[in-house]
Amino acid sequence: MQKAFIYIILGAALWGTIGWYVKHLYAYGFTPMEVVTLRVWTAAIILVFYLWIKSPKKLRLDSMADIKYFIGTGIFSIIFFNYCMFSAIDLSTIPVATALLYTGPAFVTILSFFLFNETLTRVKIFALFLTLFGTALVVGLIPVKPEVLHLGSLLFGIGSGFGYALYSIFSKFALTKYTSLSITAFTFVVAAVALIPFFPYQEKFHLLLKPDVMFYAFGLGFLPTAIAYIIYTFGLQRTEASKASILTTVEPVVAAIIGIVIFHEPFSFIQMAGMLCIIGAVILIQTFSRKK
Repeated sequence: MQKAFIYIILGAALWGTIGWYVKHLYAYGFTPMEVVTLRVWTAAIILVFYLWIKSPKKLRLDSMADIKYFIGTGIFSIIFFNYCMFSAIDLSTIPVATALLYTGPAFVTILSFFLFNETLTRVKIFALFLTLFGTALVVGLIPVKPEVLHLGSLLFGIGSGFGYALYSIFSKFALTKYTSLSITAFTFVVAAVALIPFFPYQEKFHLLLKPDVMFYAFGLGFLPTAIAYIIYTFGLQRTEASKASILTTVEPVVAAIIGIVIFHEPFSFIQMAGMLCIIGAVILIQTFSRKK
């Protein structure tokens, strides 16, 4: 296996561990928005420090007008999708929340059709329906199980997928002038600044002084965020983007294993089939894009 594939798989696997940190931070009384703030601020500091050491030129904006791209990736994507995903984890389970997050490529396909006039082929339409069918299985719409279905988790889960998709849309504009790693760093810096008013410093700052909380808070921004993005970008530079996108489907698998094995969260065979449908749709879209 190529080294690039190993880096991409490792980065995606680290993304899959997000729920482990989030669940532990919830146990200390942090809300979804507060956890988003902790993740974003830690990641922003690490990414800026990394680029400052590695390549300081990548921390320069070509024009202040370009900040609009990072408002899109940082606020409308990173903050929004993280809040939705963490809320979905709080209301349902890690496997369900992560499976719904992977409806993102379906939203990218739809948005690209309207924004970039990309062709909506039969393969893409089939992948969209496969995603919808998989989502229905994951959240309990098929077969209908009132005890499993939670409208809030469904809305937040799909919202996370939509926010996840927006990162690709806004990044497409920014990539004409900036590298992937620069975009990621600027994204988290803008998101960190925007989140300053949303953390109750007087009420919960003392919690951050606890070793366990510091471990989970720093770990969330370090391993499954900053390091994962750095490793993934390193691998992405050495292979095709479509291949990399397919390899990232290891993320929901790792998340499901953590949720089921560590937190003993329920995840039926029907839900597993739904998750496989969503992952299959992602692979189908990316494989077709690569052939084109």
